[in-house]
Amino acid sequence: MTELRGRKTGIQEGDADSERSQAEPEPQTEGPNEAGTASSGAGDDAQQQRSDGGEKEDGGQRQEDSNTSGASGKTSRRSSTSGFLQRVVRVFFGCLAAVACGVLYAVYLSTYHDRKFWFSTRQELEREITFQDGSGLYYYYYKQLLEAPSFERGFYELMIDNRTVSGQTINAVERLSLYPELILSFVYRVTGSQDIVEPIYFYVGAVFGLQAVYVTALFVCSWVMSGTWVAGMLAVAWYVINRTDTTKVDHALPLRDNWALPYFSCQVAALTGFLSNNISSATEMFCYLTMSASTFTFLLVWEHSHYVLFIQGLCLFLLDSFDLVPSRKMADIHKVYLSSLFLAYLFQFQNPTLLSSPLLSLLIGSVLARYFQLFSVFVSQQRMKMGPLVARVMKLFLHFHLVFTTGITFSYLVKKLIPVSDGDFILKFLEVKFGLNTTTDFVTNLLLCQETLQSPGQDLFLRLTQASVLPFYFLVLTVCLLSTLQTIYRRLSGQPMKTNLRLEDGRIGEQPEVIYHVFHTLLFGGLTLVFDGMKYLWTPYVCMFTAFGVCSPDLWMTVFKWLKLRSIHPVVLSLILSTAVPTIIGFSLWREYCPRVLTDLSELQEFYDPDTVELISWIRSQAPVAAVFAGSPQLLGTVKLCSGSAVTTLPLYSDINLLRRSEDSYQVYAMRSAEDIYKILTSQKTNYVIIEESICTELTLNKGCRIKDLLDIANGHVVYDKGEIYSFSKHGRFCHEIKMNYSPYTNYFTRVFWNRSYHVYKVNSVISFQY
Repeated sequence: MTELRGRKTGIQEGDADSERSQAEPEPQTEGPNEAGTASSGAGDDAQQQRSDGGEKEDGGQRQEDSNTSGASGKTSRRSSTSGFLQRVVRVFFGCLAAVACGVLYAVYLSTYHDRKFWFSTRQELEREITFQDGSGLYYYYYKQLLEAPSFERGFYELMIDNRTVSGQTINAVERLSLYPELILSFVYRVTGSQDIVEPIYFYVGAVFGLQAVYVTALFVCSWVMSGTWVAGMLAVAWYVINRTDTTKVDHALPLRDNWALPYFSCQVAALTGFLSNNISSATEMFCYLTMSASTFTFLLVWEHSHYVLFIQGLCLFLLDSFDLVPSRKMADIHKVYLSSLFLAYLFQFQNPTLLSSPLLSLLIGSVLARYFQLFSVFVSQQRMKMGPLVARVMKLFLHFHLVFTTGITFSYLVKKLIPVSDGDFILKFLEVKFGLNTTTDFVTNLLLCQETLQSPGQDLFLRLTQASVLPFYFLVLTVCLLSTLQTIYRRLSGQPMKTNLRLEDGRIGEQPEVIYHVFHTLLFGGLTLVFDGMKYLWTPYVCMFTAFGVCSPDLWMTVFKWLKLRSIHPVVLSLILSTAVPTIIGFSLWREYCPRVLTDLSELQEFYDPDTVELISWIRSQAPVAAVFAGSPQLLGTVKLCSGSAVTTLPLYSDINLLRRSEDSYQVYAMRSAEDIYKILTSQKTNYVIIEESICTELTLNKGCRIKDLLDIANGHVVYDKGEIYSFSKHGRFCHEIKMNYSPYTNYFTRVFWNRSYHVYKVNSVISFQY
């Protein structure tokens, strides 16, 4: 409406100017009278009277015109003022709704967490055990920083940590990406929160607060794209309903994902606003600064963040290649990526992984290709995207080849100059994952058996369908994708993009932010079909993208434009549907899922692990302070958190060296002799080994992914007969044989603790040969 008002005001002013120009006498009308023959005095007097009368009439006309223009100016000022007030009110209530959604979600998570784990009624040890999947290791370093005499001293101890992994001195800040714990402990000290809140509640509250930021950013992103904050509320509703597939905060609070993904959400929201055409320069600068800060923070707090940004970089690379976004904005985005990578490289103690990351290779390839094309333009005076359609497509493929060849060459040179330990391992893992190769390697097969690295089951899509998000997602994606393909075809055909789109144009695929999100959801969706863990990056944006689509009049107008609707005015119908459809969806979701959410908050769930509590209590009271424990990485993370004892390995799947140490610790479940196990454990300076009944007697339908099966395959203790796999060795399975308490097992190990779930054996420092 602002655009229409502006156009109307311009027309009024133009009409007034034309009337004034017509009313004024032309200067050339008096020239012939002055140069001609003299006329009679009476004629001159009559002409003088007419001219005087004409001047009076002209003055009156000019006065009327000035009054008219003044009235129109006042009307336009009043209309612009009312339009500004409407925008301010709309933005205020939208921001209020976004913040309210975030706060309510944080309160919901806090209440649900307390009901699930009985968190407020537990002792400190029982609270720490609720950090599952080995994630409690991160909280241990947070406690260590608070227990240090000063923040500087605690930071220094983490940089030269020799009390975590036996026989190694590690930089825990670099190895485990501990910047969230560093910042949080610093804030806890500076704000004087010691007398207000317990450290564990401060930590948990910070995680829940970031989740509030997460959903608020999704709200804003959907709001910016659709123009209505109803889309934001629908996106948040779908996010909460599909919480099982959108976040892991329910059971593993300290995981790096829960710290990093809120910043990525803020980065995507800022990028969405930055790509938009109809924003002011001040808003664009705000989006640019927000994008810069969130990109750097995202890289800093999660070791896998550069892979996520690489996928995002591919989306932006496609936008740039098809000339769908101004070159100026792409240059600014490249600056954000490069500066964030450089700062993260410095803050992560010159991490070589960032130098060999695919994101940096893509950026180098894009920048060098851009400069190469500029040089070729200067030399040959031929532009990259000129000529017929076939020539443009050929040049586009040449551009792709140039960028990826340059990027791959750069990555190869970096890996040759700066050896990266896990580079070759990732390639071997991908080869086995996609069936290009087979292996007996324990670590590779262990990763392939992780649920997050397997293909998702049908349950994921059934849950999304039951929540009504998947059907509407396919509808929105189909319309936006087809419109985007039309835009790409028009650009390849030489037609310019319209920057000032109107609703009646029906071209949703010409909005750069929409095109980006189409590429974003397609690439992350394709990865989700391969890796189940990618759903935590795909599903939240499915909720956001779908909510934007059903609430956007542009989407419905695009459909009606294709259908060439004539019976009803398409603009009116699109406005009606963009309001009616989300209203119906919201009512159905409220009717079906609101009782379920309230039930989650009202019922008390039982989570108690007395065997683990008993084990940790024994370690605290009976084991020496300097003792070293061996066991599964997940259990050792809990042991380290609750007792502080040194361990042989850590639950960190991104470190190939720790994974190899985990393979050695797992050998207690293999068919190995007592002497072999003793040598392995003593090489890691182990004092106690913990054997878990759940691993030793594991019974699952997927036999090939049990720990003991993977060990048998890696150790060559399997026999294939008619398609079946049988384990065979001259030695029995160690975890079974050691419980028999006979020689030679009693010569090397002494049982010191046991319950239903755990058996703890002391590794004898002096071998006693008893028969």
